[in-house]
Amino acid sequence: MGEVRHKSNKPLQVNPFKLSQPMGATLAFLGIDKCMPLMHGGQGCTSFTKVFYTRHFCEPIAIQTSAITDAIAVLDGGDYSIVESVKNICKKVTPSLIGLHTTGLPETKGDDIRGVAGKVDYPLVWVNTPDYEGGLESGWALTCQALIEQLVKPTDDIDPQKLVILPHVSLQPIEVEKIKQTCEAFGFNTFALPDLSTSLDGHLGEKQAALSSGGIAVEEIQQLGDAALVLTIGDSMQKCATALQKKNPTLRHQHFPHLSGLEASDSLLALLMRETGIELPQTNIVRWRKRLQDAMLDSHFSLGQTRCLVVGEPDQLAGICQSLYEAGGRVSVAISTVDSPQLEKIRAAKVLVGDLEDAEALADDYDLIIGNFHCEALAHRLHKGLVLRGIPNWEQVGNPLKNDILYEGGAYFLFECANAANAMRHAG
Repeated sequence: MGEVRHKSNKPLQVNPFKLSQPMGATLAFLGIDKCMPLMHGGQGCTSFTKVFYTRHFCEPIAIQTSAITDAIAVLDGGDYSIVESVKNICKKVTPSLIGLHTTGLPETKGDDIRGVAGKVDYPLVWVNTPDYEGGLESGWALTCQALIEQLVKPTDDIDPQKLVILPHVSLQPIEVEKIKQTCEAFGFNTFALPDLSTSLDGHLGEKQAALSSGGIAVEEIQQLGDAALVLTIGDSMQKCATALQKKNPTLRHQHFPHLSGLEASDSLLALLMRETGIELPQTNIVRWRKRLQDAMLDSHFSLGQTRCLVVGEPDQLAGICQSLYEAGGRVSVAISTVDSPQLEKIRAAKVLVGDLEDAEALADDYDLIIGNFHCEALAHRLHKGLVLRGIPNWEQVGNPLKNDILYEGGAYFLFECANAANAMRHAG
């Protein structure tokens, strides 16, 4: 760990790459089967989010808005708009759940969405997600916590074969699927909350649906309290595990800051082996561990002479930096969207909360950029290498199937970074 300078001294972000809390909430609700996210705010906020995710996932995104204006927010408080929005939604479709989340306008006014939710005669989960606080990661985590607190039924029963995964927002759908499959290989009946692995994984459905298709069912969320074990992936998700343990104090919790790289992957496998008594994982898991070891050796020569800038959400930053560190890569600068205890543990020479203006000011410190699509213009202007990671990525297709975690994904990630670094050097 190197120099840590969490706070930015600037009064505003000049060239931001962070996303808002309501966008994180929307994405979390899209991980629930037949859920309709309802964004309480201006129509433009919802339109922006819909277009943003449609471009990233190359999928139709179901989302509705209460469409309040500043005048409505002040005079009415938005209560009527929410109730009418629910009525309009139910005239057209029959969602399993409505996910009500706020934006800055009603939060500034001080709307009581909990009180309004009590007036709605329809399955609904509410969460306060003002966009002037936090970011994508916290919006997702707050929504997951609300889903647990408002839907999961208290119990003192335990199903010894049941396991719950609480993944952070930056895990792609295929990565959630890989974690589930690894746990299932040890005999666990595995659930993820939220679960994008079967909703926004890029599968071709029978027809375009007006609701989210796939994800964890509301009935399954209600019954999560009897799980024997809950795994949190990412520091942002720890409060969600606490909320689930309140539903059943006998439920056990194991936390992983991330599942990137050899060391973290070994930790998950070691846990599953202890829990089940299995002394040796499946042959394909063992084989992928050997492949990752070889990938670390093969990529070491390129990554060892490459200085990297990594930008992203805190939990994602921690995983990427650890993967590069294990292979001998040098992360000279890591820039986070928001502050987090996770930043204290990041393997980088310099860690700060900031924006791409800060990245440009530090241009002499790195050769390769790893970050979302907003970094592309910066990379071209500064003649740096670029590996696109995070949301959004509007330049490439196949985002839901990008896998950087566990043994298999770790190998692919190192190869991609090493190849990008080599291409950059040849171009220069």
